Amino acid sequence: MALRIILGLGITVVMFAIAGRRFFWLYQLLSSGHSAVPSRFGDVPKRAEAEVVEVAGQKKLLKWTIPGIAHFFTMWGFTILLLTIIEAYGCLFQEDFHIPGIGTWNWIGFLEDFFAVAVLLSLVTFSIIRLKNNPKTKDRNSRFYGSHTGAAWLVLLAIFGVIASLLLYRAAQVNTGNFPFGWGAFASHGLAKLLEPLGTGVNSVIVTVALLLNIAIITGFLVFVAYSKHLHIFLAPINVAASRRPRALGALASTPDMTLEDVGEDDEPVFGAGRIEDFSWKQMLDMATCTECGRCQSQCPAWNTGKPLSPKILIMDLRDNLFANADRVMARNREAGQEVESLIGSVIDPDVLWSCTTCGACVEQCPVDIEHIDTIVDMRRYQVLMESDFPPEANLMLRNVENQGDPWGLGGSKRTDWTADLDFEVPVVAGTIPDDIEYLYWVGCAGSLDERARKGTQATARMLKRAGVTFAILGPKESCTGDPVRRLGNEYLYQEQAQKNIETMSAAGVKKVIASCPHCFNALANEYPDLGADFEVIHHSQLLSHLVAEGKLTPGGGYKGTVTYHHPCYLGRHNRIFDEPRSVIDAIPGANQVEMKRCREKGFCCGAGGSRMWLEENIGTRINMDRTGEAIDTGADVVSTACPYCMIMLDDAVKANARQDDVRVMDVSQLLEESMNELAGVGASAPVATEEPAADE
Repeated sequence: MALRIILGLGITVVMFAIAGRRFFWLYQLLSSGHSAVPSRFGDVPKRAEAEVVEVAGQKKLLKWTIPGIAHFFTMWGFTILLLTIIEAYGCLFQEDFHIPGIGTWNWIGFLEDFFAVAVLLSLVTFSIIRLKNNPKTKDRNSRFYGSHTGAAWLVLLAIFGVIASLLLYRAAQVNTGNFPFGWGAFASHGLAKLLEPLGTGVNSVIVTVALLLNIAIITGFLVFVAYSKHLHIFLAPINVAASRRPRALGALASTPDMTLEDVGEDDEPVFGAGRIEDFSWKQMLDMATCTECGRCQSQCPAWNTGKPLSPKILIMDLRDNLFANADRVMARNREAGQEVESLIGSVIDPDVLWSCTTCGACVEQCPVDIEHIDTIVDMRRYQVLMESDFPPEANLMLRNVENQGDPWGLGGSKRTDWTADLDFEVPVVAGTIPDDIEYLYWVGCAGSLDERARKGTQATARMLKRAGVTFAILGPKESCTGDPVRRLGNEYLYQEQAQKNIETMSAAGVKKVIASCPHCFNALANEYPDLGADFEVIHHSQLLSHLVAEGKLTPGGGYKGTVTYHHPCYLGRHNRIFDEPRSVIDAIPGANQVEMKRCREKGFCCGAGGSRMWLEENIGTRINMDRTGEAIDTGADVVSTACPYCMIMLDDAVKANARQDDVRVMDVSQLLEESMNELAGVGASAPVATEEPAADE
């Protein structure tokens, strides 16, 4: 007994010392990061809800069904089996030890054995999944491509060792008469039947050996976790609690005022993240928390079309760099003037950085709430603002926004041209918006300047007019919201654009805004408030859905056919507006709506976001071709959407597939209007032969 106590406690002390030293080092390293913006300590009720739903309830993982269920039982298995750890240490000192009060309750024994068996079955499931998705055979098609698969197998083996040694010593305890539970502990009693012929003496030895083995594996596993990717076992609850609630999507993290008025002569301001020490503590926590599960990778449109960007590998590479340079990061040597090589080019390939569409699929799928987009955009900010190093084709777009207020460089005088084809006058705000006007219609650059997008704008205006909704536009005073330049990394130009627009709208007394472009909608509703804006913003698909529901717009039988709806990333994943556009289509009597395989939260990007609309796409297949091919495969004769960027990208791909004669790309407003016309094809959806400004012009 004495030897058992000495060995058990000795193993524990050594392993805890090693693991404790590592965890203290990690704390020092991660706390060396800059402050996270916004603060991650407010809104406690929502953060507590996230812990219950995402950590305890495993909501994100359960969307993956079989692996999700297996992970659920493993996580809860080890939570319940904490009782057996208490029992194991008690057995070091007392052979018939049981937890006071509950240690002989039969249902406790049942729970312990049930979850022990459930964990073993989960291990079998994980093994099958890893064998089926072996990156050596599936290459890039495996979500484990680039992950540390060897470490994963060691973890499965360690977990098996914990459960096997647990059941073994419990079974031997049954045969020595020291087991506190009855047949509720079914697995222990079942295994005991197999060991019974060995006799009491041998079973007594098995108890000691298996007990010490159980403690050694558990404490050894703790050390292994501290030094491996399985840190997420301890860090995931912290990372989930520290994420931007209710989800890490929508607005980019706020950034400091870029006027530089408070920067002294001897200070060198650093915008974005060019070196590992430039990241916030939350971004560093993201890096350390990554589970390498590859769910982000499997959903990423860039990765799925042959681009080099894997959100998982990007985070892993940054984590490796963080750990490799931990001493410098903790010493804050960058502030002492030490020259440090930029991450871009040395750690992160430029093609990786610029492939991101900021669609949010990675953040949506991540079970531990890693905020990949903020990290990517921070590196872009550094490249643009500190290094002046970005794809050369973006130069024209940036100059156009800065000089003309739109990416095409057409200027404010063109912003009212779309109204010429309407049979009613659209008021243009000259001073203050009149009291009898309810909404400012924020048309957006694409909606007012691109011919294809204009048709959706015109249809929306006609629907609003028909429903009796009063609205006005800013016309020449409207300027780019700054979304494309912000996602590209030019935070300075974004803030200039945003502040100018906020001043214009505030001076006009604007209170309520309709936006047709999800990118404009997201900027106005989620990002402008950081700079002082206070407007109520609604997307046109939301308003149309409301008007249809109230009976102010009644869809007719002007359209009959099959419709598949492409969900814009900045409307769906980023802002959770999934149902309203679909409800408009569902209300059309002749519309048969079919879903693409990748829809709603798993919807696939059109390829335009993240300022990618203005960049060349020379690597892999074009994202819009991939998405449009999926839409065409549904057999639909209309691909509907609610975003002018998506309309442009999908329409380009339809034409590239030579399917423009039998597949139309239409905004939901166009489809609604066509249904209300007496003859199909009359109105906003009628073909218009015009010359369109190209995205890269």
